Amino acid sequence: MTTDEPETPKIREPLAELERKLLEAYLAGAGHSLDALLTRTDAEARALLTAASRYASDKLAEVEARSRYLHALHGSP
Repeated sequence: MTTDEPETPKIREPLAELERKLLEAYLAGAGHSLDALLTRTDAEARALLTAASRYASDKLAEVEARSRYLHALHGSP
């Protein structure tokens, strides 16, 4: 028996693209590539990915805080 249910659309995180760009920018500044580091399992790769993740998290928190501040100033829709 087959079902003809439509394919469930994938959920997109609103800031996922920005997060990836921040990770890539941090790692490029350190002379590495995100894709290359994701294939490695050594301690250096793990440490670089952790540092990049912290950097991206801090920047995303800053973006969200600024957005909330602007909404508070101008009123939320």
